[in-house]
This record gives sequence, structure tokens and C-alpha cells, in this order.
Amino acid sequence: MILYTARRLLGVAGVLLAIAAVTFTVFYVLPSDPAAAACGKSCSTERLEAIRAHMGLDQPLWRQFADFVTGVFTGRTMGTGQYALHCDFPCLGYSYENSEAVWDLLMDRLPVSASLALGAAVLWLLLGLSTGVTAALRKDTLTDKALMVGAVAAASMPVYFTSMMLIYGLIRVAGLLPYPQYVPFADDPAHWASNLLLPWLALAVLYAAMYARQSRGSMIETLAEPYIRTARAKGLPRRTVVVKHALRAGMTPILTIFGMDLGGLLAGAVITESIFGLPGIGRLFYGALSTGDQPVILGVTLLAATFIVVANLAVDLLYAVVDPRVRF
Repeated sequence: MILYTARRLLGVAGVLLAIAAVTFTVFYVLPSDPAAAACGKSCSTERLEAIRAHMGLDQPLWRQFADFVTGVFTGRTMGTGQYALHCDFPCLGYSYENSEAVWDLLMDRLPVSASLALGAAVLWLLLGLSTGVTAALRKDTLTDKALMVGAVAAASMPVYFTSMMLIYGLIRVAGLLPYPQYVPFADDPAHWASNLLLPWLALAVLYAAMYARQSRGSMIETLAEPYIRTARAKGLPRRTVVVKHALRAGMTPILTIFGMDLGGLLAGAVITESIFGLPGIGRLFYGALSTGDQPVILGVTLLAATFIVVANLAVDLLYAVVDPRVRF
């Protein structure tokens, strides 16, 4: 297991390096000139060249990428002379819009996106798995058909539509919840939860529907396995057969998609954060795309890739815990 984990960690490093190279190349060969945008309309040629030198844009692309990768692990100094600016480890550069360190911007927004993703994940796992398992245990009955029709209907609704309906129904009409305004968990856990409940529900409805269909199919397939019939023939309680044997084995494909979904959401849910006005990484990314803020775009992309590949590594390691057959 140790050797397997070490090999996977090397693979993770390689994947992140490749993603960084592709993203860096794409955004740094675009026709837009960030130095010209920073300099303004009435900018002399000398001033423009000075800004380009300060940003490192006068260097070859390979040198810019090498400096970027080195800065991520050791920090780097940008510019020379009196305009030199040191960027501490881990250095992802500075935003072209407000000159703030990209790493600091990401860390300021990460608690919001993490709160949104983790809370929604708990809800959609509970709703999706319970719905899927219930439907599988009552295969081809009216309950099964009703649950699956509801799951298909929920999966067909875009998250922005669900969000608007929740805002209209629970805030404007019923007045049951406040309009979401992020409150740090450490300041007031109750207000933190109440302000995030609607965004959680908006994401959970969509994901729970997909997980319900996936878990139903996995459970039906697992319940037909010979070892499940053997467990039933031994007279084991139905709960033991379903939870200890069938559900654990059927969780393997669920873990796979859960790692991808949670990893992606941790790096920001752009639509959900924009609709509910949450200052998370998703809104930061959207704003950076709108203004062409390349360091922020690259930073968010790398953060998202890191979350996804680490989540997949964790899922692979959890396979052996959930399904003992994987250990062999």
C-alpha cells in the first residue's frame, strides 16, 4: 500500500505539472497584453516595456513557466531594482486587477467554497443514497418507479433554475430563511448554517438525483451477486445483508463520482455562488475571466486540479476500506 501510494503521489505531481503547462501556455499566448492593460491608454513605449519587464513578460515562454513553477515551491522575486517585489512561497503571482497575491485571494475565498461544497455533499449523499437504496430494495414496485421519476425530474432541472425557485419560494413568499450572506463558522455556527441552507439545497437536489440513479443501479447489480444469496441463505438479518454486504460493495462506483464532484466543488461552484452572492472561489474565477486576469485564472485552475486529483487519490485508497475484495 505504501508503494502504491508513493507511485500515485508521483502521478499526481506529473498530472499537476502537465495541467499547469497547458493552462500557462493557453493563457499566456492569448493576443491580449496584460502589460498594456495595466499601463492604461496614454502609455509611452518606455513605460510599457518597463511594465512588461516587471511582469516578466519580456522573457521567453519557457523561462516564464520555469519561474512560475519554481515560485510555487520556493517563492520568487518579480521585477528588478526599486520595483522588485518578492512573492513568498507558495507564489502564484499577483492579480493584474488589484495587485494582491493570488494565493492570498484563494485562501480568503476557500472557506466559503469549502463550506458550500461540504455541506451540500452531506445532503446529497444522504438523500441520494437513501433514495437509491430504497428504490433498489423495492425494484419494479410503484415506490421504485415514483422515486426514479422524481430523480429524473430533479436531474433535469439546471441548478440556476432550482436556485431561483428556492429563493422565490422560501425567501420571498414564505419568508422562512434569510437571503444568503456568508458568515464564518467560527463567528456564529447557527447563522453560518442558516445562510448556506439554500445553496446547499440547490446543489443537493441536482447531485442527489444523479446519485440516486447510480446507487440504485449499483445496489440492484450487487444484490444479484451469489455471495448475497449465500448470506441470505445463512439466515443473516436483512439489515446485515443490505448494509454490511451489499451497500459496501455497491459504494465503489459512488465513491468514484463523489471524489470528482467534491473535488470540483471545492474549487468553486460558479453559478451557485453567483446567484446567491457568495464570495467564493467560483465568483473569483468568473471575475478573473471577465477581466482577463491571467494569474488568478491560472491559480484557480491549479487549485481545482489539485483538489480533483487528490480527491481521486483518496477515493482509490478508500476502495480497500469499503470493499475488502480490492485489497487482494
